[in-house]
Amino acid sequence: MISLTEENYLKAIFHLINEESTVTINELSKFLNVKMPSVNNMMKKFAEKKWVIYESYKPLKITDSGKTQAALVVRKHRLTEMFLVEKMNFGWENVHEIAEQVEHIQSDMFFDKMDEILNYPKFDPHGEPIPDKEGNIIALHLKKLSACKVGDQVVFTAVTISDDDFLSFLNVKNLELGKKIEILEIEKYDSSMTVNVDGVRKILSKVVCEKILVKP
Repeated sequence: MISLTEENYLKAIFHLINEESTVTINELSKFLNVKMPSVNNMMKKFAEKKWVIYESYKPLKITDSGKTQAALVVRKHRLTEMFLVEKMNFGWENVHEIAEQVEHIQSDMFFDKMDEILNYPKFDPHGEPIPDKEGNIIALHLKKLSACKVGDQVVFTAVTISDDDFLSFLNVKNLELGKKIEILEIEKYDSSMTVNVDGVRKILSKVVCEKILVKP
C-alpha cells in the first residue's frame, strides 16, 4: 500500500524528472513546498523500496520501478480528469482539484473500470498522455506555440499547465484542443502573437504562447 504522501512525492518526481532520469532534493522541496530534511527522509524510504538511488549531496537517480510507480499515480489522476469531462460534463478547467482527491483511491479495479468505460483513452482533457496499466506512456514531440514562426500552421494539442484561470481564459478565447492555429504576426517588442483561429484574428501574449503546446 502506498500512502497519500508517497503518491504526492511520486507525482512530483514524474513532473520533474529529466532526460537523465534524475531529480534533485531541492527541486522536490520547492515543487512540493516541503522542507528539505523531510524530502531527504522520504527519499531514504524510496531508496529502501528501490524507487530511487539515493546518495548524499547528489541528484536522485530514479529507477525503472520508481518511474513506473510515478506513472501509475499520474494515470489515476488523468483518467479521473477524463472521466469528469467525458461522463460528468465538467469543464476542463474544473477537474484538476477533484482529480487530486480521487487519485489517492487504492483500487486498481476502480481505475481499470473507469478506463474501460472511457474506451481506453490515450490522452486526458488537457492533451497529456495517460499512462497504461503497466506505466507505459506515449512520448509526445510537441513544441510551444512561442517557438513557432510567422506562417506556421499548427494544431493546438496540449497545455503545459492545467491552471483553472488559464483554461478559463482559453475558453473565452474559444481556443480548445484540436484547433488549427496560423501564426500571422509576431511582435518584436514583447513576442506576442497575432494568430488566425477559425478565421478570427486573436492576439496572444508571450505568457499564453509559452503554455500552449502544438504539433504541425
